Amino acid sequence: MNIGEAAKASGMPAKMIRHYEEAGLIKPAARTESNYRVYSSTDVEVFRFVKQARRLGFSTNQIAALLALWHDRNRPSSEVKRLAKEHIAELNHRIRELTEMKETLEHLAKHCNGDSRPECPILDALASTRH
Repeated sequence: MNIGEAAKASGMPAKMIRHYEEAGLIKPAARTESNYRVYSSTDVEVFRFVKQARRLGFSTNQIAALLALWHDRNRPSSEVKRLAKEHIAELNHRIRELTEMKETLEHLAKHCNGDSRPECPILDALASTRH
């Protein structure tokens, strides 16, 4: 199938398929004599895998490791679990950071009059050198 058909079948945009191919995350497509990309149903499975891993927030490097484990039918599941648990810890860290950002902005917005006066604690905080 061509890239448009593979994109439709996998749910991954053709642009991302090209990007992941150029980045080395997925193997380069077979080519026709006129240099068009050609994909198999196995390629579509890989695209779906990558799409799902991205949806779960895995990085490109993590996805590469997961793909290698997925293709290695003799891999220990403990390695997959370790990668997943590391990612969970990263997600928890990002959640804490996002929660802190949200709470800070809520506090600043609460203390901003939002009227015609120029005083604005939101802008003052952004301009502050305090960390």
